[in-house]
Amino acid sequence: MNRRDFIKSSAGATAGASLAYSPFSLPSPSQNKKYTTALIGSGWWGMNILREAIAADRSKVVALCDVDQRQLDQAMEETGKLTSDRPKRYTDYRELLAAEKPEIVIVATPDHWHPLQTIAAVEAGAHVYVEKPIGHTVNEGKAMVQAARANNRMVQVGTHRRVSPHNISGMEFLKSGRAGKIGMVRAFVHYPGGAGEITPNSEPPAGLDWDMWCGPAALVPYNERIHPKGFRHFLEFANGQIGDWGIHWLDQVLWWTEEKAPKSVHSVAARHIREDSTTAPDTQVVNYEFEDFTAVWEHRQYAANQAEKHNIGCYFYGTEGTFHMGWLDGWTFYPSKKGGEIIHVEPQLRDPDKQNIKELWTDFLSSIESDKLPVCDIEIGHRSTNMSLLGMLSHQLGRSVTWDDDKGVIPNDPEANALLQRKYRDPWEYPKIT
Repeated sequence: MNRRDFIKSSAGATAGASLAYSPFSLPSPSQNKKYTTALIGSGWWGMNILREAIAADRSKVVALCDVDQRQLDQAMEETGKLTSDRPKRYTDYRELLAAEKPEIVIVATPDHWHPLQTIAAVEAGAHVYVEKPIGHTVNEGKAMVQAARANNRMVQVGTHRRVSPHNISGMEFLKSGRAGKIGMVRAFVHYPGGAGEITPNSEPPAGLDWDMWCGPAALVPYNERIHPKGFRHFLEFANGQIGDWGIHWLDQVLWWTEEKAPKSVHSVAARHIREDSTTAPDTQVVNYEFEDFTAVWEHRQYAANQAEKHNIGCYFYGTEGTFHMGWLDGWTFYPSKKGGEIIHVEPQLRDPDKQNIKELWTDFLSSIESDKLPVCDIEIGHRSTNMSLLGMLSHQLGRSVTWDDDKGVIPNDPEANALLQRKYRDPWEYPKIT
């Protein structure tokens, strides 16, 4: 069965869903209003998002903000080529919010900055598109959800696989029951690599406010492996591979199941191969026990997986076969029955970087105008981020934890609950939760 035949056969109750976010058939927001839009974090990925906002022709870009003047210079130059708007430049997001009062804010800074900037933006009256993962600790996510709801602002999280055509049709296939009853899901990222080498600390480059870059996290010595782009593998600022890639694939697990969270989590992780300046595990396995199935996350950063056909994604193991949800390789169903037909659907991804930001941005605008939560609402992003964060929390403790999702706590475990948040560096204050 090819993609066209599958879409025809799955047209019933979810008619059109596979095509709803097709790059060739985007839903159109109903109005023509242009929203004053600001970007906080003008590096590589932030500019990927801003390009789509400009291309949608629904934004007036009023400001760009970055603590690295080199990135800000490049972003200002490119923005000037993409639009006739003349945004102002800022190095402090608080000044931007106070002066410009944008209607939309894109938050594309490192992970440890997402909560404070998102909360400040919604409190200033802006709708927010924030990159994943939404934060560094579980309670930050709680505070972000509360702030979005209290201020009646839409907050879209950048897990764009929720709108990728092959992910949508793959979810239809799984939920139709054609893979049978699924008892286990394995989410994984296996990349090649080696030991690496130590990169010495150095003085921050001219134009970079390193103190502000570190912000609420610890003020560590500058290292070029951290910035630009390498921060995800330094635990003061992010949560390693499971925080970076894990949220995408653990989100696929939560999208598929009707359960909202695991009951228990156990992680083992280590640095078996890496000998470089990073601090995150190069190897990690996390077991998530749900009511009706088991989920597993695994990653390694030193050995690609040619033996199992796929290096990245989720295997859903069902009684009728194994379903692989992938990225660059679309999705594939391998039937259990000998001689059964393998079903494959190719991806529809956008360049640069093989993503579907365009579709997610369109959904974001539609959510603002319809006053309906976006497809990747902050609560969805919070739950998917929690999957990664609870895995890292278990790793930090060196033991398993139970999880009470209704209360958002680890029952009868003060040591574990203490890790649901962390102390911010002065003068930054940890977000308040109720």
